[in-house]
Amino acid sequence: MVILPAIDIKDGNCVRLFKGDYNTVHKVADSYMETARGFEVSGAEWVHMVDLDGAKDATQQNKDIFIDVAKNTGLNVEVGGGIRSLDTVEMYLSAGISRVILGSAAVKDPAFVKLAAREFKGRIAVGIDAKKGMVATEGWLETSSVNYLDLGVEMCRAGVQYFIFTDIDKDGTLSGPNQQMTKTLQDTLAPLGGWVIASGGIQNINDIRTLKRNGIYGAICGKSIYTGSLDLAQAVREAE
Repeated sequence: MVILPAIDIKDGNCVRLFKGDYNTVHKVADSYMETARGFEVSGAEWVHMVDLDGAKDATQQNKDIFIDVAKNTGLNVEVGGGIRSLDTVEMYLSAGISRVILGSAAVKDPAFVKLAAREFKGRIAVGIDAKKGMVATEGWLETSSVNYLDLGVEMCRAGVQYFIFTDIDKDGTLSGPNQQMTKTLQDTLAPLGGWVIASGGIQNINDIRTLKRNGIYGAICGKSIYTGSLDLAQAVREAE
C-alpha cells in the first residue's frame, strides 16, 4: 500500500480544513518545501497536493508551488483542485507532476475526463468526494445526484485507473476513514482494473492496518501527520 502525506494550499499557505469547510481554514506549516522534504526524509515516495483556491474558482494560481515540489524533491507529486481542461492537465504533466486528479469534472464534464484518461493513461486519478454516498463537486460546495459507486464504475470503464475516495463527513475529523464505503468501492472497481486511495479521517496506525487488510491501494494522510497522531515513517513501514 502507498502512503501519500498531504499538503493543501490556499493563498500560497499550507492549510487544513474541517469537513471541507473553507471557514475552518487554518495554517499548519510555514513552508511547503520544508514540509515536503520532511515527508521525503520519513520515507514517503508520494505527496498529495490540493489547490484549494483552484477547487473553488478553477484557476491555477498555486501551480508554481506544486511544480517546485516536483522539481526540487524526489517525491512523486499528485495534484488536484480546479483542473478542468486538457491544456491544464498537459501543463502539469509536462512540468513534472506525476499524476493529476480530476474531481468536479468527472460529474460535470465526463467526456473531458474520459479523453484525459485515454491521452495520459495511468497518470489521471478521479477524486470521488461523497456526502452520504452522493458525489459532491465544486470544492464540496455542491452535492450532485450521482452515486459514488456509479461514478467509479463509469470512469473505470473509460480507462481511469486511480480513484481517491473521501467521505466528506470524515474529512479532517481524525475519527477514522469510512472503511466500509472505501472497501465497497475497491471491491467494485478491482475487477475493472481500478485502484482506490482512501482519504479523509485517518487518525492512527490502526486505520492504516485496516485499509491494508481491506486491499486498499493507498492512503492519504493529512491532519493525522500534522497533529502527531500518526507517525509517517511508521505508516510507510507498515504499508510496505
